[in-house]
Amino acid sequence: MDTISRRHFLQLAAATGGTLAFGDLAAQMLRLSPGTRVAYAGEPIKIGILDPLSSPYKTSSIHDVHGANVAVDLFNRSGGALGRPVAILESDDASNVQTALKAATKFIKEDRVDVLMGTFNGEVALAVSDLAKKENKLFMVTGAHVPELTGSGCNSHTFVFMPSARMLSRAVTPHLVKTFGNRWFMITAETMDGRAAEQAMAEALLAEGGEVLGSVSTPFGTTDFTAALAQAKTAKPGAVILNLYGWDLVHALRAYTAAGLAQAHIGVGGMIGGEQIGRPLGYANNAGIWGLIWDPKVQSESSRRFIQGVIEKYHHTPTSRCYHGYAAMTQILEAVQRAGTTDTQAVIKALEAHEFDGLKEGRSYFRGSDHQHVQDVLVGKAYGKELGLGHYQLLATVSGDAVVRSHDENTCTR
Repeated sequence: MDTISRRHFLQLAAATGGTLAFGDLAAQMLRLSPGTRVAYAGEPIKIGILDPLSSPYKTSSIHDVHGANVAVDLFNRSGGALGRPVAILESDDASNVQTALKAATKFIKEDRVDVLMGTFNGEVALAVSDLAKKENKLFMVTGAHVPELTGSGCNSHTFVFMPSARMLSRAVTPHLVKTFGNRWFMITAETMDGRAAEQAMAEALLAEGGEVLGSVSTPFGTTDFTAALAQAKTAKPGAVILNLYGWDLVHALRAYTAAGLAQAHIGVGGMIGGEQIGRPLGYANNAGIWGLIWDPKVQSESSRRFIQGVIEKYHHTPTSRCYHGYAAMTQILEAVQRAGTTDTQAVIKALEAHEFDGLKEGRSYFRGSDHQHVQDVLVGKAYGKELGLGHYQLLATVSGDAVVRSHDENTCTR
């Protein structure tokens, strides 16, 4: 797992106030004395996290769990939720529907979890969503962005913390067009996620008067993108759009650098990137313009507090996937507190249409009609060097209300 240098740590300590350890910060916020021992009133509240810990999304999913653990630590140091300790149970869904359903069923039937959380792959998220409704469990999706989750496949028990593909694509596309032009070639993973990204990016490009010159699909878990990039280079686009994520995206960006496409004046970018991609990729290979969910340069007080918490526990700066785990877990537990119970229907009502601190500049809320988290979408330019906290220059912060689909177009009735 990534660590940070002493210089980075001192920079971050300065950015976050630096004088308080996270445990003491939590105590101060809740008017507890540092070192206060907490007495709990009941059995643990259990959150079952499903993430693809052994798939090409593995690095990002580990960061998801890191963020969730930091949030739980903060609650437990302040008395838990409803006076009860909070416990995380983890399981690997391996980006596989059947594996995920088996793990989720065990969480519900044997472990008696109160809430399900996680998943990255669209197919997995939809399958677990159906199970959660059948078993009357709240399911908070932290990684999947496919439109079906808040459209044709939505249901009353599922909330989607991740920005949708439409939100991300509409935010990043104008910046890609401005920098690289509106003639693109696409490389897309043969997954539900990849196809959703390709469709969203193509629609956003057409809205900008652009043209997709060609596309190629690659199997999930591809490590060699030489042939795909050679085909892209032949088409002479202004940019290659990578509808990939996880290690697929890391391998494709390394191949982009090796193939010399930048020297041929062919740009690169896509719907979603972030520090969780840039770190394993290495600064020298990172390039392009990307949609970002969160970035460590966001300067809200709650964002700085989150950064400090991750540094304290894991000794690395947080990624946007850490953000997802932390912020989603926080909203689950705050909803439990507002509801005064872990009863699923009561917690659902506490989440619906609730506006909260999303650790960004603009407002965050779960839309009542389809449970989509409406939030700022960031746009960043990746550099082959460090830029303070992280290595993306933030180009824009786009309001979620400006890019989300309207109520009339998308209302969940299931």
